Amino acid sequence: MFIIAGLGNPDRQYEGTRHNAGFDVIDRIAEKYNIAVDTKKHRACIGKGIIGGQKVLLAKPQTYMNLSGESIRSLVDYYKIDEENELLVVYDDISLDVGQLRIRAKGSAGGHNGIKNIIAHLGTQVFPRIKVGVGEKPKGYDLADYVLGHFSKAERERMEEGYDNAVRAAEMIVTGQLNEAMNEFNRKKKE
Repeated sequence: MFIIAGLGNPDRQYEGTRHNAGFDVIDRIAEKYNIAVDTKKHRACIGKGIIGGQKVLLAKPQTYMNLSGESIRSLVDYYKIDEENELLVVYDDISLDVGQLRIRAKGSAGGHNGIKNIIAHLGTQVFPRIKVGVGEKPKGYDLADYVLGHFSKAERERMEEGYDNAVRAAEMIVTGQLNEAMNEFNRKKKE
């Protein structure tokens, strides 16, 4: 079993915000593979399905971003998965251009509180992740206001492509092609 967890905030007011990019990717995967992410367990909305012959559990932690690790730790323990090889976390990244992806097999939190909490709860930084670029915070903006803000129309169009790429990257990763996914999606896009 492979757990794909997308990070975000549960309330309706956060739908479509930069910080909910992880939830949006999970919704895309769920739609493509006809997986209902409507069961509430382990402080998350979860749904089971199959991607490329691999059993997957899609998860959207409902703990709010900064406590994502509580839900993910519970899922990892309950399903007895190896987080280094069977957990994929999808989340927003302000250091990447809108819609750009960066895939990593491990790494620090890089200032992302959701990831910081997951690392604290799992006791390791070694788990695959897909970072979805939401653009750099403009000068003078409060970080919380920026990540909880919505995309412009032009940004939304670029995010659509980013979400589609994140779905393809997730498909590759759950079928054992992490390095191939990194090679394909970590390149800078030509403008």
